Amino acid sequence: MALTLYVDTARWRAHHKHVQQQFPGLVPVCKGNGYGFGHGRLAEEATRLGSDVLAVGTTYEAARIKDWFGGDLLVLTPYRRGEEPVPLPDRVIRSVSSVDGVYGLVGARVVIEVMSSMKRHGVGEQDLPQLHSAIENVRLEGFAIHLPLDRTDGSDAVEEVIGWMDRLRAARLPLHTMFVSHLKAEELSRLQQQFPQTRFRARIGTRLWLGDHEATEYRGAVLDVTRIAKGERFGYRQQKAASDGFLVVVAGGTSHGVGLEAPKALHGVMPRAKGVARAGLATVNRNLSPFVWAGKQRWFAEPPHMQVSILFVPSDAPEPQVGEELVAHLRHTTTQFDRILDR
Repeated sequence: MALTLYVDTARWRAHHKHVQQQFPGLVPVCKGNGYGFGHGRLAEEATRLGSDVLAVGTTYEAARIKDWFGGDLLVLTPYRRGEEPVPLPDRVIRSVSSVDGVYGLVGARVVIEVMSSMKRHGVGEQDLPQLHSAIENVRLEGFAIHLPLDRTDGSDAVEEVIGWMDRLRAARLPLHTMFVSHLKAEELSRLQQQFPQTRFRARIGTRLWLGDHEATEYRGAVLDVTRIAKGERFGYRQQKAASDGFLVVVAGGTSHGVGLEAPKALHGVMPRAKGVARAGLATVNRNLSPFVWAGKQRWFAEPPHMQVSILFVPSDAPEPQVGEELVAHLRHTTTQFDRILDR
């Protein structure tokens, strides 16, 4: 009995090809937990796409993935002096976000990140004059810019990239390749038309692997079902049942990522109101689970255990049967499945 990730493989791969057609020179991203699929699986899919470069999050990920992917590996986390050395092959390209970082990578293949409106990391305009001598001792693969997802100020992503292209050109720095993130296909096309001598390469993870929501589905197997009457005590904390119903033990607990949720940015009155309502229910131990039964998301009977969750299904709903599977609305980037099945 397992928490299973089902993949409609033909549909999933058709989506990959569609994205690849929209973004010529696409660089797939495989970081974290491999967007829920695992590093090995995504390395295999990137190879299937014919990708010559695969972007990873850290040097530790590069060390693992190098045996699964035969092309170049682009490490997205910028190099810092004093970091733990990790043995890596020459086909690994390091990102750098400072002049000092460039000087620290003599002989290495590097991509230099520029500071975008994200304000996360990158070289600033004031650093550009110093790059001339710094890049003489590295193999420069190009520059990169990581853009924000939302632009609440109404600014234009293409104009931000153009601004940096102009600064780099004015500083007489090589512009043969620019790696970009979070651009739309039409925005990338506009840039390519304006700068035909530069190759723009979109680094894409979420849109590529998770863009077709109907291609994948998590399901947890029902392990046990126990009828319970109103007022009966149950669980680790011996709470009382609020009404008659069923305690349903389903595969999927904290070790799988069930019950874990990344903070969300809320925009608008309604999402904020829902957030307040959820917080209020949580204070009285009412937490909605990701598992669906009979068309409704069901409540946790108590906080999820390490490998299973206990749900409360009221008596007016059909009784789940052991061996049935409940669809689970889980976030791929925080979920670890027991098994993956292609169909």
